[in-house]
Amino acid sequence: MSETPSVSSKRWLTIIGLGEDGPAGLGNAARTLISDAPVVFGGARHLQLVSTFMKGKGHSWLSPIERSIDIVLARRGTPTVVLASGDPFFYGIGATLVRFVEPGEMNVFPAPSAFSLAASRLGWPLQDVATLSLHGRPLDLIRPYLHDGRKILALTSDGEGPAQLARLLDGAGFGLSRLTVLEALGGPRERLSAQTADEFSLIEVDPLNVCAVDVVAGDRARIQSFAAGLPDALFEHDGQITKREIRALTLSALAPRHGELLWDIGAGSGSIGIEWMLAHPSMRAIAVEASKDRAERIRRNAGNFGVPGLVIVEGEAPAALAALQSPDAIFIGGGGSDPGVVDAAISALRAGGRLVANAVTTEMEAILLAQQARRGGLLTRIDIARAAPVGTMTGWRPAMPVTQWSWVKPLEQRG
Repeated sequence: MSETPSVSSKRWLTIIGLGEDGPAGLGNAARTLISDAPVVFGGARHLQLVSTFMKGKGHSWLSPIERSIDIVLARRGTPTVVLASGDPFFYGIGATLVRFVEPGEMNVFPAPSAFSLAASRLGWPLQDVATLSLHGRPLDLIRPYLHDGRKILALTSDGEGPAQLARLLDGAGFGLSRLTVLEALGGPRERLSAQTADEFSLIEVDPLNVCAVDVVAGDRARIQSFAAGLPDALFEHDGQITKREIRALTLSALAPRHGELLWDIGAGSGSIGIEWMLAHPSMRAIAVEASKDRAERIRRNAGNFGVPGLVIVEGEAPAALAALQSPDAIFIGGGGSDPGVVDAAISALRAGGRLVANAVTTEMEAILLAQQARRGGLLTRIDIARAAPVGTMTGWRPAMPVTQWSWVKPLEQRG
């Protein structure tokens, strides 16, 4: 870059991405802005990389980082530099700062992300690769991406991350997957090592690493279909589960949309909330369950399906609903025989939101019939029969019929 951007009170914040090559990867403009800045924020490693030409005061990030964000924001209008790893807007500090600082207040100098560097080393077209950050996040988040032939790039938290990921892959039936660990990409300590997950033995891994997974599914691999209505056998349950076929129809009626929040009331095994969240990484869900044992079971299921962010509220509806964030959609599958549950759910539902309730008892069915008569919506009778042995032959065994009420809250209706 031939010209240094002006740093005015309008563009007071400069965010500069650094690679492992440090100053060598910076252009003249970025170097000048760092050199001239009265204050430079960054990790200890970042500040060390630019220490030879940084003239201002260096501030290492505090824990929690919100403390440092407050200090940065207090300097609004005064030239300030923030150092980041790679691309600041790809799982970086830029994504945090932009929640408080308008883009017009920033100069940004991105460096290649760890994902870009890893893809270039492996020859993987980045548009065909699943990229996710497991840095400071549960490794279980990788599970929905584990499909045979899939390529995955994952940031880890530290030097222990690759071995932990290898154990997860092996335990889930993907032990033959090729796991390549790319350490300190772009710097003099760069190293690439590849092993299968089931034979992983790499030790003393650099904390700055990316794991590349070339997924190979074994005979018993736990593969999660993209379709709604996953097999019941994948869930741990005590019989209180919305069965596969009913679950598929229920999720269709709930109609998940980007970033929405679901309440799953009387969650049982958590299957509805889990599949809601599997629809897209932006989806959120709260499972409300009165039984402590079932709540623990939901927690285990959420981890095993790769949606550890499922919020579990242990309590009896409607009292347990009082302090929850207003939802975009609600499913009532259990615990709805108290008319107060349906009324509380309707009151809390956002205008334009969807409510779906399933009944297998006549008492719950009566409540849904009354609600449909009062408010409208769609009533559906669902009858499922499965083939089963009858002596030496085969016949149809009907499951309990389900009455489903689905309803959209009118935009003008508030309670």
